[in-house]
Amino acid sequence: MSPASKKAVTADARDGATGGKRPSVQPGRVVFVGVGPGDPELLTLRASRLLGVADAVVVHEATASLFQEYFNPDAEILAPGAANPVALARSGKLVARVFLGDPGVGSAMAEEAKACVKARVPFEIVPGISAVTGVPAYTGIPLTDGKHREVTVVDAQEGGIDWSLHAGAATLVIIGAEHTTGEVAKGLVTAGRSDSTPVAVTSMGTTTEQYTVASTLARVAADTKHLDAPSLIVVGDVVGWRDKLSWFETKPLFGWRVLVPRTKEQAVSLSDQLRSYGAVPEEVPTISVEPPRTPQQMERAVKGLVTGRYEWVVFTSANAVRAVRERFEQYGLDARAFAGLKVAAVGEQTAASLVEFGVKADLVPAGQQSSEGLLEVWPPYDKDLDPINRVLLPRADIATETLVAGLTELGWECDDVTAYRTVRAAPPPQPIREAIKGGGFDAVLFTSSSTVRNLIGIAGKPHNVTLIAVIGPQTAKTAAEYGLRVDVMADKPSASALAEALSEYGAKRRAAQAEAGDPLRKPSEMRRGARRRK
Repeated sequence: MSPASKKAVTADARDGATGGKRPSVQPGRVVFVGVGPGDPELLTLRASRLLGVADAVVVHEATASLFQEYFNPDAEILAPGAANPVALARSGKLVARVFLGDPGVGSAMAEEAKACVKARVPFEIVPGISAVTGVPAYTGIPLTDGKHREVTVVDAQEGGIDWSLHAGAATLVIIGAEHTTGEVAKGLVTAGRSDSTPVAVTSMGTTTEQYTVASTLARVAADTKHLDAPSLIVVGDVVGWRDKLSWFETKPLFGWRVLVPRTKEQAVSLSDQLRSYGAVPEEVPTISVEPPRTPQQMERAVKGLVTGRYEWVVFTSANAVRAVRERFEQYGLDARAFAGLKVAAVGEQTAASLVEFGVKADLVPAGQQSSEGLLEVWPPYDKDLDPINRVLLPRADIATETLVAGLTELGWECDDVTAYRTVRAAPPPQPIREAIKGGGFDAVLFTSSSTVRNLIGIAGKPHNVTLIAVIGPQTAKTAAEYGLRVDVMADKPSASALAEALSEYGAKRRAAQAEAGDPLRKPSEMRRGARRRK
């Protein structure tokens, strides 16, 4: 986002729903923001904008950890008991008072807003998706259907509920139950509800830790003994829809903790793809990309590129694209400098990086995405068709000579230039290292042989219960040399294909466990001493 665009968004968010310009001296205000039941992607646009510009955020620590990336980086983060939103607003600050779910359901928003009214402090209420509707949707339970159109919501946080008042409701949604699920079920049955009535109990709703037990009022107490703190209970025949409509907890990699040995910038699309399968990706960089020790080579290469020295430019990695792009920006150049040049990319990921730069590759191997694959489709030099026989190859300092040798045999002259250096990254934090060696990860994705060597070098060897997924045969060979059992290999050498292969493996694993009548357990839950859910 450009600075001008960011300023425009900031002004709109701070000025409220009217969109007017904020005076130079404007009283502070309090915005009561609902952030939804847990999944950060359920955050509304209005909530996201306000959190991004708030001077102070009053929020419980557990909630803050889920939504930290949406907060203004300069905001003061305060616990509800340690901060007075009214006093903060009176000092001229925009204060975001954050609630899980919707501020108007199961929270203390009404009392806090009343304090704003009393103090004549401006305030705003930003609705959020309530757990009442959000959690059942994520469990595959519609609260109404063609036969059931009545829904009763009970806030049981304070206890003392007279269940006889609610026993006849077609669908009953209970939030904040202070009593055990068994006591709730007993109260409803005593009040006249049939003990065969379906009931669903969900903990950690809409997160990748979500866990739902579908039972009946007669059996639910026994069936939920292993749950720590159920967050929401649904009672009624609509629970029967779960068998047909469960879509979230049935994802092939649901709840799997997957290690991605890449930087966050490199792993964006891969991590997004893994999340779509229900996984929890965790990026751990194994290499650090640094500029070349001396810049003269790259300076000459860029000058030659602009003055027409080359017929082709070959990119063998996204890092090479980034290195050239950064050098262009230093010289005030952009993608237009590639006009008249032919551009080749070693694979789809590199080609995608070029597109982000504004350059479309003229040549990308359709089969093997490697130096060998590129050489298979590279045209031989023809002096009648090619005015220039020179190729620019910006690459890493540790790249192999395969591509240069192959292009030379085809009659081309290569300028082999070090565009960047790769060095081993610093070890990850201790909890990550312990999880790698102790079986805390369900799977690890290796996208090259160097990621295998470097991960083991900085963090240790993955536990034997962790599934090992590799991008191709060479990476599989390296993994085997280090004593790793390879469980999954992509059918083509791309990160996307690797994630898809792991998803297919996870789906088959789930199906096999279900067919055998076994509990659906993740790989990490198979290690000795791991906590197992019934």
